[in-house]
Amino acid sequence: MKDLVSRDLDAIWHPYTQMKTATLPIPIVKGEGVYLYKENGEKLIDAISSWWVNIHGHSHPYIAQKAFEQLQTLEHVIFAGFTHPQAVKLAENLLSILPKNQQKIFFSDNGSTAVEVALKMCLQYWYNKGEQRQKILAFKNAYHGDTFGAMAVSGRSAWTAPFDNLLFDVEFIDLPSEENLENLKSKISNLKSDMACFIFEPLIQGSGGMLMYEAQYLDELMAHCQQEKVLTIADEVMTGFGRTGKLFATDHTQHKADIMCFSKGLTGGTMALGITSCTQEIYDAFLSDDKMKTLFHGHSFTANPVACAVANASFDILMQPETIQNIQRIEKKHQAFKAEIQDHPKLKDVRQTGTIIALEWNTDGTSYFHSIRDTLYQFFLDQDLILRPLGNIIYIMPPYCISNEDLDYIYTQIKKALSQF
Repeated sequence: MKDLVSRDLDAIWHPYTQMKTATLPIPIVKGEGVYLYKENGEKLIDAISSWWVNIHGHSHPYIAQKAFEQLQTLEHVIFAGFTHPQAVKLAENLLSILPKNQQKIFFSDNGSTAVEVALKMCLQYWYNKGEQRQKILAFKNAYHGDTFGAMAVSGRSAWTAPFDNLLFDVEFIDLPSEENLENLKSKISNLKSDMACFIFEPLIQGSGGMLMYEAQYLDELMAHCQQEKVLTIADEVMTGFGRTGKLFATDHTQHKADIMCFSKGLTGGTMALGITSCTQEIYDAFLSDDKMKTLFHGHSFTANPVACAVANASFDILMQPETIQNIQRIEKKHQAFKAEIQDHPKLKDVRQTGTIIALEWNTDGTSYFHSIRDTLYQFFLDQDLILRPLGNIIYIMPPYCISNEDLDYIYTQIKKALSQF
């Protein structure tokens, strides 16, 4: 019988992978805490939380137990016209920690669909109110997902190039700073009569290269949008559930978004689930005797009971004092590491927010396809580390249960890489 890799190559098409030139996939047969185990028993430190989803560690026994219990009770039920305890509990849990203006929870399947729901909410909000506002504002270098609406509000790149002429019109602006804030406000004021909404990744643009910006300028931009009656969408798919040092990235701002999007850490990285939350005002615009004002959106597995059960289990762990202390501990460790290496001649920049730290190699250009990416990726794999560079940018985004010893090991291997490449 063929081995697992051969069977994989015969049958599977992997994401974000040029299958002709890619290295062979690494078979993983077990996960425990921050470690992933290969077929031969060797373990890897998952320093990027497996695409940023695993916040509590792999195969967490409490989450696994809650999934098992739910599977024995109710595996799924249609969510149109029905409800179930785990969905209600999850909505209540989330609303208890979200900004107070968030009043309703809409379920979907993943981060991209959470964004799709948010965009449709905004566009139909104005449609239901009899206003034809259809233009959307977004940041350059944004990434909001791979479905068509999410691609449309993402920065134009090699990822979107085959579809660019099919994507709807979006006004892209620079990240806010002290220097450009007034110009950005003026642009919003000039476009406000056509502007349906402004969507943004708060504080950190993930796939764009872990680009970070200051909360105070985002806060002022959000305030101006609200003044001009432009709806705001905070895409917290990556930043939610503690990644920025607070439960949500928009907890760093005084003004709050009208709509928020969540996935990734929502279930502790255990199952696919998406959430879009919104204000009462957004929800009320769809309440009508006219059925044509309904939000016609749904998924077969909307509010899947097992996914909701593991999200509730992840919530329980997130709210434990130990988890909050771990987030703060990782943040302080990253800050100390940044201070140690930020003046290294091979680094163009070192950026850190909460549990995320990014190091930008000083290369002849910044690109997702930069040749140093494959060199660094293989180097870290050889050191039993999963660090998946964004071109010339290395980042660490670990599960919160990672030990100081493992963090120190990661830092040491990065310093070795800096000495070699």
